Amino acid sequence: MSEHTSPDPGLIRRLIDTVAEAIIARAGELTALDQAIGDGDHGLNMKRGFEAVRAAADKIAAKPPAEALGAIGMQLVTKVGGASGPLYGTLFIALGKAIGATPDFATAFARAIDAVKARGKSDTGQKTLLDVLVPVQRALAAGGPDLPACLSAIAQQAAEATVPMRATRGRASFLGERSIGHMDPGARSAAIMVAAVCRVLGS
Repeated sequence: MSEHTSPDPGLIRRLIDTVAEAIIARAGELTALDQAIGDGDHGLNMKRGFEAVRAAADKIAAKPPAEALGAIGMQLVTKVGGASGPLYGTLFIALGKAIGATPDFATAFARAIDAVKARGKSDTGQKTLLDVLVPVQRALAAGGPDLPACLSAIAQQAAEATVPMRATRGRASFLGERSIGHMDPGARSAAIMVAAVCRVLGS
């Protein structure tokens, strides 16, 4: 999947609305997951962040894609608390910068993920959102038929694969072995976002 042409503002607006609505609708689920192994505020924080993104959707969608992604990232950095704000903010800001430097979205996404790894000093296998983002990026780079549906399924499977993991980063790492048996809330919110994007692009 390459971005040799810029998405129109209508597509950007649909992506913003669909992702925001998906996160807001599942805030309770994300809160419950975070109550099990974290501070219990992931759902509320993500809801607040994407309400702010949705409120600014008209202005954001009018920007070029790279600037729109950066604007989304800044909203998340300033409105989402905990570790999630800086991590998701970094993802979108870095993705915007990378898209400005390369026409290939898979490559840009990989660069954004590297920025998240550096910001969180983390990698896959540590029960974080990276456990969803990395396999999704690899599948995106590999390509294939019916890619949106494939990426959505991979994201969900990857989130579920965090259940047996022992957390070694973030608040959940304080629980040690007790973090095993619970889905990581950040991985779940990442999967929700991937699925929402795929619904728009696959429609």
